[in-house]
Amino acid sequence: MSDIDRLHIVVIGLGYVGLPLAVRLAACFRTTGLDVDPGRIAELRRGHDRTREVEPDALATTTLELVDDPARCRGADLYIVTVPTPVDAAHRPDLSLVRQASEMVAAMLDPARRPIVVYESTVYPGVTEDECGPILEAVSGLTRGRDFFLGYSPERINPGDREHRVDRIAKVVAGETPEVTERLRAVYGRVTAGGTFAAASIRVAEAAKVIENAQRDVNIAFVNEVAQIVGKLGLSIWDVLEAAETKWNFLRFRPGLVGGHCIGVDPYYLSHCAEAIGHRPAIVLAGRETNDAMGVWVADRLAEQLSPRSDVLVLGLTFKENVPDLRNSKVVDVIARLAALGHRVTVHDPLADPAEARREHDVELLDRLPDAYFDAVLLAVPHRAYREMPAGALTALVKPGGVFGDLANAMPSMPATVRRWRL
Repeated sequence: MSDIDRLHIVVIGLGYVGLPLAVRLAACFRTTGLDVDPGRIAELRRGHDRTREVEPDALATTTLELVDDPARCRGADLYIVTVPTPVDAAHRPDLSLVRQASEMVAAMLDPARRPIVVYESTVYPGVTEDECGPILEAVSGLTRGRDFFLGYSPERINPGDREHRVDRIAKVVAGETPEVTERLRAVYGRVTAGGTFAAASIRVAEAAKVIENAQRDVNIAFVNEVAQIVGKLGLSIWDVLEAAETKWNFLRFRPGLVGGHCIGVDPYYLSHCAEAIGHRPAIVLAGRETNDAMGVWVADRLAEQLSPRSDVLVLGLTFKENVPDLRNSKVVDVIARLAALGHRVTVHDPLADPAEARREHDVELLDRLPDAYFDAVLLAVPHRAYREMPAGALTALVKPGGVFGDLANAMPSMPATVRRWRL
């Protein structure tokens, strides 16, 4: 057995990022998955993953050790931190969970093993070395670069994506020394067929991650702005895109609501970093401004099709299709705006947790599709469950002469009795 085969790896945080990674690592190494939420550990032990990123069969057969007690993770060789990095109400980076995880890991470090602490959480350049490193040193009493080492490998999980999974994507890695980088390449190289890429430094790897989603955000913002322009001309953005995409180098981005914990958040990390060094990131902030306002704009355009105090059914609440994730869902903005305009809004989502929707967004979810008829139905999130329903099942919920809003252009045809509205 080689030295790498004897590694003990601990993954901290078993959410959308950490759990798939930990399960994959467990197929190659002794791996412990730590989540401080006992309820999360209990459900995973029962074989249920609420994020739907890992199938029950995979949970049932994995050798991953699941724990909620940090004391059981002491003395490992490699710690991988995958906790969330959200923004606060003012869109400022909230690093509290990363700091807490760093304090927790610091108590686990055994200098005799010279462990590596790797961060996968999305941060701006400098956080790993300037924020996390000092916390690890202060709490542990150890010296970085001698007793333990730092690394960074940006996560690239795309919730609900069954093609670009952790075992198929290229992993960027960086360590504070060339030896640490090569160690990380060896570990991650075992778990993905996509290969590894050694970034020039930890800061380069952090920067690469934070611009990946900022780039998508800016491109989607451009298409959203074009949708607003051509809409005023009486044109559909979908017709315009269909024509434009016949050019070989046209970039295929789609309009819509941009939420979630990545694209809707990461640009603020980049802009925060830029402003801290005296640069105003005009394009990045403009993209965020456009996309953040899209929910209200969609609601206003739909409301133009309605009579006062209409009954509206909104289908889908999660931030994207085929996932149960409600974080930073922009459908909430559509609902709030429609209600503010005086319309009565009912909401259904087959994947979202009703308790979470109530707690986080003050939205009540129906437990099944209603028998009632509505002045308008808005397909806000085209979950597979909706798209696989019998033809006409959703449009049948619209009163004769009513409106069916197709936000993602997911329904190609409509009965003659229903008015179709789309961007």
